[in-house]
Amino acid sequence: MIITPFLVIFMIVVFVLLFLFLNTVDRRKWLTGLISLILTPFVYFYMFYPFVNIVSNYHHQKYFNSEAWVEKPALRYEMIDNTIASDTLIGLSKTEIENQLGKYEWLSWNDKKQAHDNDKWNYGLGIEPGAFNGEKECVELTFTNDKVSEVKHYQEEITYENEEE
Repeated sequence: MIITPFLVIFMIVVFVLLFLFLNTVDRRKWLTGLISLILTPFVYFYMFYPFVNIVSNYHHQKYFNSEAWVEKPALRYEMIDNTIASDTLIGLSKTEIENQLGKYEWLSWNDKKQAHDNDKWNYGLGIEPGAFNGEKECVELTFTNDKVSEVKHYQEEITYENEEE
């Protein structure tokens, strides 16, 4: 575990809150301080830290990895920011994209043609963690002359299909 300033500050906050709470139960400062000191790591790692992870939408950023993209599609959102920023996919042909990302998952709809557009491939990126997140992450690759010209990251509302009996 890496000790960071945020970890120290949050541990102190948890200790103070525990101390104040336990001080209402027992007025002996030495006992309250000792119990607070012992309980602080447990309360931090089993209550405070999970709660912060649930309400925040922070996630680790990863570099693009073709194997991880194909094997773990639910974690693609971790790779997309770096992939777009570094222009990793720009200029690749459809064949190269299919080798690295796999076959497209769906094609965008073109209203002018009233058909799917073979030059706009879409991939699902998974659902970014967070308690109040109701959207799935997606990426659209736009091809011009059989080469990727644009990579667009967007979010789409999560929908559930009704099963008819």
